[in-house]
Amino acid sequence: MRKVAIIGAGSVVFCKTLMLDIMATPPLEDTQFVLMAPSTTRTSQVERFAQRVIRENNLKAEVFITTDRREALKDANYVITTFQVGGVSAFQMDYEIPLCYGVDQCIGDTLGPGGVFRALRSIPVILEVAHDMEELCPKAVLLNYVNPMAMVCWALGETKVNFVGLCHGVQTTLDLIAGYVGVPKEEIDYVCAGINHMAWFIRLEHRGKDLYPLLRERFEKPEYYVNEKVRGEVFRHFGYFMTESTGHLSEYVPWFRKNQKALDLYCDEPSFGGETGAYYKWSQYVADKYKDRDVLADEPTVLPPRSVEYCSYIIEALETGKVFRFNGNVRNEGMITNLPPDCCAEGPMYADRSGLHRTIVGDLPPQCAALNLTNINVQRLAVLAAKTAEPELVVQACALDPLTGAVLTLKEVRDMVGEMLEEEKQWLPQFEGKVLRPTPIISIPKDVQRAEVPIDPALAIFARFGELAR
Repeated sequence: MRKVAIIGAGSVVFCKTLMLDIMATPPLEDTQFVLMAPSTTRTSQVERFAQRVIRENNLKAEVFITTDRREALKDANYVITTFQVGGVSAFQMDYEIPLCYGVDQCIGDTLGPGGVFRALRSIPVILEVAHDMEELCPKAVLLNYVNPMAMVCWALGETKVNFVGLCHGVQTTLDLIAGYVGVPKEEIDYVCAGINHMAWFIRLEHRGKDLYPLLRERFEKPEYYVNEKVRGEVFRHFGYFMTESTGHLSEYVPWFRKNQKALDLYCDEPSFGGETGAYYKWSQYVADKYKDRDVLADEPTVLPPRSVEYCSYIIEALETGKVFRFNGNVRNEGMITNLPPDCCAEGPMYADRSGLHRTIVGDLPPQCAALNLTNINVQRLAVLAAKTAEPELVVQACALDPLTGAVLTLKEVRDMVGEMLEEEKQWLPQFEGKVLRPTPIISIPKDVQRAEVPIDPALAIFARFGELAR
């Protein structure tokens, strides 16, 4: 019986989905699930529900809960990570503090101040999981769902663990494209590559015919464009369709959330289409709604069809040899040749009995790679900050964030980061005792005399030209 350890199993609905997917896969129904979270408040709900499913469907599966991560990992064949350090309380600070400074986030889990601080909280924990795996289950495969995906997987890429990061952005975007061009998604041949939440469909074909001319034509129609204004604008100006919705994408670039005019023009769609703090507000609503309730008490126990999540299909492929193609997040190492080799890239992969296999994409279109690099710069510094607990790197990561840089001065970035480090210190023990360098604004009296210092040679040349002109 294979053992699947789910670390962060208190994420009730998502944990339930992944377990049902595995249980609904005939070759995997004899799986032992070990659900781990710091407390059993939520995992006990999942356990009760899973036991009902197992009993009423006459499955061979088993399920246990624990608060001991090492117990969960010992001799595991597969490890699924789904945790969120700090939960909704930390998420609230990720959203509200930057907003006070003028940084308007919609989702806040991938880039920007919210994404950086989620990485600072998550990376030390994922590295602890990885180090435990190296000792307790060195041959296990880690399937990561923890955000920010690219930063977390960047850190994992520096360990010995066999891992892949999984997201459903490609599947859901393909649904959208299929609807726009009127072609069943199963008939679309595509190559999608880049970074998580900013991967590009660099090939879109149906029976050998390029679908991009039709997609461009459709997107210029108001009834299509209105659904995805931000993604539509990036499509117009960069030439390729990418994987994230208006709400997500508007945070990763400097053009759409920097002022009220831009927000009103491009981010006026409901819910996750661009609303300020949409994901935090939804998370808080769910947390409040189910605070004192068993979320799964009334859930039906009939096994549903498998969801779009890749997890069960990958495990099935590794167990049976049935080849499964998907998009995964791994250390780049030449998969995308015009992105850094050490970054986390998202690209086409496949799984079979012999393991996980990346494919070589080659160069992205240069403009697409350039936009990816604006995010990779932030990711690099945030990962380094999480590993070294150097607060100056946090400032630098946030300063290089495209949206933050479009809104704040460097002094404001530093003040914001200082406040976030202080307010979130209970989840950032590695920063204890670390202090940001103060940089006060100096008021300069009007009559102050300039110091006698050497003049920049370039300025001296301009000064000389000025004298000649006179």
